Amino acid sequence: MKLLDDSFLAPYEAAIRGRAAHARKRAVELAGKGRRLSDWASAHEYYGLHFIDGEWVFREWAPNATAMWLVGDFSGWQRKPRFALKRLPGRDVWEGHFPARAIRHQQFYRLDMTWPGGGGERIPAYARRVVQDPVTNLFAAQVWQPKQAYAWKNESPKGRIKAPLIYEAHVGMGGEEPRVHTYAEFRDEVLPRIKAAGYDVVQLMAIMEHPYYGSFGYHVSSFFAASSRFGTPEDLKSLVDTAHGMGLRVIMDIVHSHAVKNERDGLSLFDGTDYQYFHSGPRGWHKAWDSRCFDYGKTDVLHFLLSNCRFWLDEYHFDGYRFDGVTSMLYFDHGLGTSFTNYGMYFDGSMDDDAWCYLALANRVIHETRPEAITIAEDVSGLPGCAAPLADCGLGFDFRMAMGEPDYWFKLAEKVRDEDWNMHSLWYELTNRRPEEKVVSYVESHDQALVGGKTFFFQLADSAIYYGMGRDQHGLAVDRAVALHKMARLATLALAGPAYLNFMGNEFGHPEWIDFPRAENGWDYTHARRQWSLRDDKALQFKALGDFDAALTRAVGAHRRKEPVPLTINDPDHVLAFWRDGLLYVFNFDPVRSYTDYGVMVPPGGGTYRIVLDTDDVAFGGEGRVAKHQRFFPENVMKGDEQIQQIKLYLPARTALVLAR
Repeated sequence: MKLLDDSFLAPYEAAIRGRAAHARKRAVELAGKGRRLSDWASAHEYYGLHFIDGEWVFREWAPNATAMWLVGDFSGWQRKPRFALKRLPGRDVWEGHFPARAIRHQQFYRLDMTWPGGGGERIPAYARRVVQDPVTNLFAAQVWQPKQAYAWKNESPKGRIKAPLIYEAHVGMGGEEPRVHTYAEFRDEVLPRIKAAGYDVVQLMAIMEHPYYGSFGYHVSSFFAASSRFGTPEDLKSLVDTAHGMGLRVIMDIVHSHAVKNERDGLSLFDGTDYQYFHSGPRGWHKAWDSRCFDYGKTDVLHFLLSNCRFWLDEYHFDGYRFDGVTSMLYFDHGLGTSFTNYGMYFDGSMDDDAWCYLALANRVIHETRPEAITIAEDVSGLPGCAAPLADCGLGFDFRMAMGEPDYWFKLAEKVRDEDWNMHSLWYELTNRRPEEKVVSYVESHDQALVGGKTFFFQLADSAIYYGMGRDQHGLAVDRAVALHKMARLATLALAGPAYLNFMGNEFGHPEWIDFPRAENGWDYTHARRQWSLRDDKALQFKALGDFDAALTRAVGAHRRKEPVPLTINDPDHVLAFWRDGLLYVFNFDPVRSYTDYGVMVPPGGGTYRIVLDTDDVAFGGEGRVAKHQRFFPENVMKGDEQIQQIKLYLPARTALVLAR
């Protein structure tokens, strides 16, 4: 087993095998011997409102309820006997059957229930469409049964993708106008940009319904409802369908690490108890996020969450998920303030084994349902086996986020003088990953630019971004920012392990930060949008950066099948060179020194070399100091007692070259 090939894990073999065995046993307990867990994960087909055999059927799990009604447009929002639900004998499930004419498409409804000592209105847990009233701001479920189901036109791209180029995006902030943008606008206006930029996976944030727009979609209230603020379910399906027709896969952020604390709109105190879906007492609250924490040990909670994993694949044809907050799920202290400095910290009793089991089962359900699906873990703890196969006692994720990489780049940009950048450190930080795990490498995601932060380019350029971005201008701050922005992205993608991610707009150096409308900023949308006009303006360096990013994905994107091999790591010269999958990469990070006839070692085998990408190209906002269409011929030289081959290059300051043999 690859995971256990790590000798440092030998003292913990029993614990590792024990967790894996527990997950396998739990799967049998849930689904039954010889049955697929994904078949059991179908609660969404049973609970909620469905039109079956000419009548409406509604079911809800609510153990503590004493009475329950559907109330809505069809009942005048009153408790009517004809819309009362009955508790199934010997079960915690409430059920109602209603004639076809009693309930109509697009009518609004909620649950009204009582429990010992109280009662209240609730949004059904399995509601598939939830809409906010613009006047009262209250949410209600909406009957969604159009006469014609959406007709899918395109299949998902075939096969498992091994080295995805991921474009992280948010539909609502996808346009330039200061407002909430729609699924349809994203489909028509943003998808073509993503395709043209060379990415092959779209990662959508904030799809699951959330009451507060400013939460970025991370305080989910209705787990089976696509956010209605962006459009209808058919609009979202059309977005995914169109992406598939363009050869793009679409994955979404799935938030099972916590839930919004709202009671009327969410799951908190759903049936009057604090322990139905969540842990009771303090353990059921995430103090840092002001939200509720699921109890992953309860069968009905597993039924809910695992079915949610399957639902989005079935109903909306998503191609996988990025699991948010995996670290928070795994550890009793949510990993807050913990530095995971040794392997013993993963096996010292600080981990919630029920959460580990849930994540393993989630990956099992997802890959049973769609073998080619992509699963990504947002885990900052570096848990061994997070992205190792289930068969190897891992959690089964396909990739984990390399969350140390953006921290490293921003530390360099903000706190380390350019002349003190260390090439050995850079190589280590961008290649530090376990052999059994694949990671998603990135310079920045949405996290770095949230309020209080900056985009990477803004960090580099600072205030010069407001007055010095003209193509005919040359200032020290902007020239430096343009050069290092390109070099950082090239180094990260070239050394990616093997997946790579970029957040929407950051490829062209989007300015400033992200801030959603809220009371503190006067409900302003200025920073909750993307300024595509900057990307399109030929007179600005933003277009040069965007053009470079598209050239980068074309030149390098397909060359990440093999691991990189270091050739030159020279700290005094600030030069880094390596070979990967048929391409030679040479970086000169020195801020002022250019090198003539710099000898760079190349792999044996002869052949001539040509430049396929030059960060200093004038088309990409550079100075054009390297002549195009050159050919470089290897020569034999002695290095100590060894004969090697090298080519000699002109390496301008703050420039990187990619060469093909």
